[in-house]
Amino acid sequence: MSATRSVEETAEAFCGDLSSIRAPRGTELNARSWSTEAPLRMLLNNLDAEVAERPEELVVYGGSGKAARSPEALKAIVRSLLTLADDETLLVQSGKPVGVFRTHSSAPRVLIANSLLVPRWATWDEFRRLEALGLTMFGQMTAGSWIYIGSQGILQGTYQTFVAAAEKHFGSPDLSGRTILTAGLGGMGGAQPLAATFAGAAILCVEVDPERIRRRLETRYLDESTESLDDALAQVRAAAGEGRALSVGLLGNAAEVVPELARRGERFDLVTDQTAAHDPLNGYVPTGLSVEEAAALRSGDADEYLRRARESIARHVEGLLEYVRSGSYVFDYGNNLRGEALEAGVEDAFTYPGFVPAYIRPLFCRGVGPFRWAALSGDPADISVIDRTLLALFPDDPALQRWLTLAPERVAYQGLPARICWLGYGARARAGLAINELVRSGEVKAPVVIGRDHLDSGSVASPYRETEAMQDGSDAIADWPILNALLNVAAGATWVSVHHGGGVGIGNSIHAGMVVVADGSPEMAERLERVLTTDPGTGVLRHADAGYGEALTAAAEHGLELPMQPPSSSRS
Repeated sequence: MSATRSVEETAEAFCGDLSSIRAPRGTELNARSWSTEAPLRMLLNNLDAEVAERPEELVVYGGSGKAARSPEALKAIVRSLLTLADDETLLVQSGKPVGVFRTHSSAPRVLIANSLLVPRWATWDEFRRLEALGLTMFGQMTAGSWIYIGSQGILQGTYQTFVAAAEKHFGSPDLSGRTILTAGLGGMGGAQPLAATFAGAAILCVEVDPERIRRRLETRYLDESTESLDDALAQVRAAAGEGRALSVGLLGNAAEVVPELARRGERFDLVTDQTAAHDPLNGYVPTGLSVEEAAALRSGDADEYLRRARESIARHVEGLLEYVRSGSYVFDYGNNLRGEALEAGVEDAFTYPGFVPAYIRPLFCRGVGPFRWAALSGDPADISVIDRTLLALFPDDPALQRWLTLAPERVAYQGLPARICWLGYGARARAGLAINELVRSGEVKAPVVIGRDHLDSGSVASPYRETEAMQDGSDAIADWPILNALLNVAAGATWVSVHHGGGVGIGNSIHAGMVVVADGSPEMAERLERVLTTDPGTGVLRHADAGYGEALTAAAEHGLELPMQPPSSSRS
């Protein structure tokens, strides 16, 4: 922070104009240390216009996922981070700073809780009532925990899912000559076209908002766009016939397009969806309405909006069920589309599986999940150095090798330069220590933040997504994300968060996040090794406790202690 500028003036400069927020770059501190500069920069980065969907409303992604409760709360958080000492911890309650306590230097600098409601009151109606009173906000997953990095944040996970589906159904990770049908090109769904083309597929992506299509074209996540269904089909069919990867964005409403494609008998190999259906009021546009008309109805008659949105969701899912019946491989991508359709009267909405039990759970059993980092310097060269280092560090991981070779060529940065990959237990700690060493040696110019999505192996309870169909029936047990957060606090993460509802909506999930700063110091090397071991370790233990053979094997290989072995009858 400049000696000639007050804390208030600095906060005003950083976030006084919500439409032009940008995280500081370079090696000069604004806060008192890198452990407080890091959350400051990442909070502001979440609200960068390159990153956030509606920064003027503090909405980062997912329909209504916010980084702070109000403009006033945002400024107060920024002021707190600018002055926070290295033995103090800031408490943030649903996007509002509520206190600072003296703790100790190895404690988290920020502790965050978002959207948590007592279970009996955990409904969208009650949440919205409290939100209207200014008492809470929806933090999604990485919006309210300040570690969103744009569409890349879900990109490799989506790629991993498509590849796992290809291996399971077609015997090869290569989707060349195969077709995918999906919808949604928002902050999460926008990763789908690039993930699909990385895997070799030809993908048709339906999106109702022309601005989202424009944004995906601009960042090169999407190859082509059209307003004609016939044109979209022709492009996708031609590409698949030639074994050529291609993504086409179709301007339209999925609740109209998907049933129409099913009626025509248009076949696709994989069918899914990533609209923001978990929040039908803010994330799903009813049929017959433009985006602008939907906004007017939403503000004028929320009840009618919800009725029409759920009616459209029901039509959308009925179309997906037609694809199930016709032999396509249909899976839910964790946005509670099936749950909303069930509420709307589609009794067989859960006929098709979620992506985790269908494809990802074996990875979770080994503690494999999303691992992301952002260069606080703002220099893309720092990410390039880390890419090369991890390529050399993990030569025997073919998926990682392919990803880290393709990503630098195709993935546009949004806000601070960042990267994501999927790594497992043991590998995450090795990667974190390698990054810390790059900072220490000066090969990377400034500290690096290391975090992850809340969608991980041991940090979430979500019966419609990550913990759907657990073999021991423990889908709804929410102890695990709380234990994960508590353990990450004890291990020395830089900031830790616990959220409710992200990805699937209020009442449907509890999940936790962590971020740890690699500043090149010996102390942070110790903390990185602890946090990046305990964090995925809870995932291995969670699945071992449920009796999964892969997790029991992983626990034994890594020497993880299981005080009580699960019954042998539950092992797979």
